[in-house]
Amino acid sequence: MANDRLRTAMIAAGYTVEALATKVGVDPKTVERWIGNESRKPHRTTRQQVAKILRTRDTELWPTGSDGIPASTGEHELVHLYPSRSSITGPTWERFINGVRQQMDVLVFSGAFLVEQYDLVPVIQRKAAQGVRFRLLIGDENAPAVIQRAIDEGTPGGLEGRVQLMRRYLAEVTGIDGVDVRTHGTILYNSLYRFDDDLLVNGHAHGALAGQNPVLHLKRLPTGQIWQHYMRSFERIWQQATPEPG
Repeated sequence: MANDRLRTAMIAAGYTVEALATKVGVDPKTVERWIGNESRKPHRTTRQQVAKILRTRDTELWPTGSDGIPASTGEHELVHLYPSRSSITGPTWERFINGVRQQMDVLVFSGAFLVEQYDLVPVIQRKAAQGVRFRLLIGDENAPAVIQRAIDEGTPGGLEGRVQLMRRYLAEVTGIDGVDVRTHGTILYNSLYRFDDDLLVNGHAHGALAGQNPVLHLKRLPTGQIWQHYMRSFERIWQQATPEPG
């Protein structure tokens, strides 16, 4: 199996094989072997050096089990389990967002952090012009499910305000070719963030803020079922959601 994590991180950071090899001080063929076979794992100090250059963590480029044994290299939909959304590093979010080439789908109530921390609006404008499709499902601040979630989280009124803020942010891109924004009032069992074949599933526990809940990183596979399971829920909500006026 190829090391798609390393390849994606290099693209996001703007590094070619030759550039990374020069920076690390190895032969370009060595870097090619790292990319071509994720079981080809460099020495720990080299892994850390590569991770620092690509602004991520070495365990995200070469995951290991809790006992230090390299993770299985077979095809698995579950790429990584994050203990919370807040534990996902900024460079990782940037890698997903800036690396999208075909389609980005988002299902949230607010999701304002995508705009405030990762400057999503100009990314949408730039990538939509390149043919990338965006489907953004945002909550309706007047929906009972949104109001109840705010109460459950202990932030009555706060979530509704964040939803309104996100809708204001996305008004700048609503109506652009390839960009569809819709609002929904369904119970949000999971927030979903799809970047081409990568899917982040942020489950929600009663009484906990979204950023405090675990996140599954899933990879779309031809024979996989979990990725499709969650995306079917997205499609159901999308069909009944209300398009935002352009």
